[in-house]
Amino acid sequence: MKEFGSAVILAGGKSSRMKFDKQFLEIGKIRLIDNIINQLKWEFEEIIIVTNKPEYYLEFSQKVVSDEIKQKGPLSGIHIGLKESSSKYVYFVACDMPIININYVKYMKYKIKDKNVSACVTKSSDWVEPFNAFYSRDIINDVENHLLEGKRSVFSLLKKLNTFYIEERCARKFSPNWDMFFNLNTKEDLINYLKLIGNELNG
Repeated sequence: MKEFGSAVILAGGKSSRMKFDKQFLEIGKIRLIDNIINQLKWEFEEIIIVTNKPEYYLEFSQKVVSDEIKQKGPLSGIHIGLKESSSKYVYFVACDMPIININYVKYMKYKIKDKNVSACVTKSSDWVEPFNAFYSRDIINDVENHLLEGKRSVFSLLKKLNTFYIEERCARKFSPNWDMFFNLNTKEDLINYLKLIGNELNG
């Protein structure tokens, strides 16, 4: 089995704070998810989309799957994403995280290459960033057991595993303004992102 090569986009969630479905949010006439896919193609051979609305993706060439263990939040998406992937380590990002920092992705791969870790995530003080992260297929049973115990927290699972943490001071070298963890949860987030794009374009 190849060590790296697979990426998973989690396109589930209810978009309750945004008030409309984020899966096909368009910015500048380009769908956000298409933009994410195009960025991931630079580094990953296999891209998988996890969604509770597979009918939205009939024209996509990527593999599209739905949660096997239903109604358990993002951890359900991680579970099926790992099961459907073909590499040992799988990169995970959410569909509302528009900025993929490929240099940081490569750095994470470098840090865990040839190591037998359960996951590679970024830690900011007491907070752990569950996405823009790698998870190992070796933890599929751990995820299943965690979910079947009625536990939905990614953070409590990571505490039980052999997790490799990258500290904020290291991650900031790649993303000083932390935009690689920026996600579009609210309309205010969307407005701020559009401003960020504008600043970069005018920059």
